[in-house]
This record gives sequence, C-alpha cells and structure tokens, in this order.
Amino acid sequence: MNIFVAGGLWVVGAACAGGVIAYLVRRFGRADEGRAGNNDAAGQVFTIVGGLHAVLVAFVLISLYDSVGAVSQNAQTEADSLVAASWAADALPGDTKDQVHRLAADYARTVQEQEWPRLADGGPVPATGATQLDQLRRVVAAAPADGDWEVDRKTEASNQLWSVYQARQQRLAHSGAGGVGTVVWFALILGSLITAVLLPNLFGGTRLAAHIVIVSTLAGTITLLLFAIYQLQNPFSGGVSVAPDAFGSALARLA
Repeated sequence: MNIFVAGGLWVVGAACAGGVIAYLVRRFGRADEGRAGNNDAAGQVFTIVGGLHAVLVAFVLISLYDSVGAVSQNAQTEADSLVAASWAADALPGDTKDQVHRLAADYARTVQEQEWPRLADGGPVPATGATQLDQLRRVVAAAPADGDWEVDRKTEASNQLWSVYQARQQRLAHSGAGGVGTVVWFALILGSLITAVLLPNLFGGTRLAAHIVIVSTLAGTITLLLFAIYQLQNPFSGGVSVAPDAFGSALARLA
C-alpha cells in the first residue's frame, strides 16, 4: 500500500474515532460535563500535558529525521572514499591497481545487493563486505612504493579505506539502533490519547458540531505525527528510506 494512502487512512480513522467519542461524551455524558465552567481547570491541565507531549513528539521526530540525514551522508562518504581509494591506488606498481579496482567494485556490489536488503528488513548483515574491505586494506598495505609520489598515493589509499571503514561502522550502527523504544512508544501513544481524546472532551461552551470538529482535527493531527515517527524509525526502510544510490554511482565511476 502506498505510504500516502496508508497515512491518510490512519489520519481519517483517528479523526472519525475522535469525532465519535466527542459526540458520545456530549450526548450521553454527565450533566456537568461540557460546561464552560470546566474550561479553566481543563485548560490548565491541557496546557501542561499537551506541552509535555508536544516536546516529546518534537524531540523524537527531529532525532529520527537527523538519523535519516546522517545515514544518507554516511553512505555518500563511504562510496566516495571507496572510489578515492581506488583512484589513489592507480599510481601503485604491479598488479595492485587491478586488485584494488576489482575488490572495490565487489565491495560496492556487496553493499548494494546483499547488505542493504538486510538493513531494510532488520536481518543479519553478511560478513562478505567486511572481508572484502579487509582484503582491500591488505592489498594496499602490501603494495611496494618507491619514491615520494608512490608513498603519498599509498598513504592516501590507506586513509581513504579508513574513511570507508568508519562510514561503514556508522551505517551498521544506525541499522542496529532499533528505532523508537517500547517505553517511548508507550509514552507517545498514551500521551496522544490523553491529549487528543480525554482532555478536549472536558471543555465546554462550544456547540456539538464545533466540538466534534475540534476533537477530530486534534486526533487526526497527532495521529499524522505518530505515523511519521513510525515511518522514520528505520532509515533503510519505510516511506523515507535511504536507497543505495551512492554505491550504484560508485560502481559506474569504478567501471
């Protein structure tokens, strides 16, 4: 199902549920519920609870959004450093150049075809990529270097491979972060129910139709934010997933 369709269904469903609850509370609630005299007390509680819930939602959303941006940047850095290491190895003597080019291309394919699907579905990442990267390091380290130019190129290739390793570790760390924890989800969902359903139904002084619209809008908006958090949990899947395009571009340059 398309992410926009799914999100729309969640928002509409929550808005309808909120409207039905608001109608039932006003229609069958106690006589003192829905009176304007409740507004002062309910408003103070709503301000505190709603403010705390808004801070929590904003913190989680910003944190997850930053995580997606970091994954995209790390993937680009990893791919660019891999190409830079291959280009630096062009100046090394013997068959080092061919070996580095072959291993670099194999590593990019492994990340794109084997590792990325496992990062998306949360499965174990195969050790193939780590083995290929270690082979690259060994080939560059064993390459003979005569003269300042070749030593400089060898050092540059080693430094770029170290950048590949660092970016790889950060990418794998993001995949194992586990998204939003159970305790945070509990706080988000319970806080949303209190903010969108419980407290708004304590306010009075509005007509029934206006009250239903207010509660429905609030419930739909909060559900939209929760849906966005759910989609942002794993930066390798969901509606804003980071694709391995950087490694496809690296393969094209290595070719």
